[in-house]
Amino acid sequence: QVQLVESGGGLVQAGGSLRLSCAASGRTSSINTMGWFRQAPGKEREFVGAISWSSGGTTYADSVAGRFSISRDKDKNTVYLQMTSLKPEDTALYYCAATSNFYADHDKMYEYWGQGTQVTVSS
Repeated sequence: QVQLVESGGGLVQAGGSLRLSCAASGRTSSINTMGWFRQAPGKEREFVGAISWSSGGTTYADSVAGRFSISRDKDKNTVYLQMTSLKPEDTALYYCAATSNFYADHDKMYEYWGQGTQVTVSS
């Protein structure tokens, strides 16, 4: 089993920045990809981006490409989501997820999930 704990959410003004963290524990050797998802009220959960645990290669949703970036610290078993130029439409509950799959970009491909951290962007 893998446990994931997100942190770093909060309230920020439009145009601002925020960095989310996701600390993994447990059977982390089984992780090949870690992803970020978000869910706004009344909407389905959507893919934000993912990172290969071994290579550090990343992929992003079009809606955040160029504004968000994902990185990882293998020594700390932690993944980060750096969010810049935030918009009110980025307001959502952000989830970290982990999978043994490679370059997974759909929530059904992920086995482990954190509890989520709220990000609210005011206009």
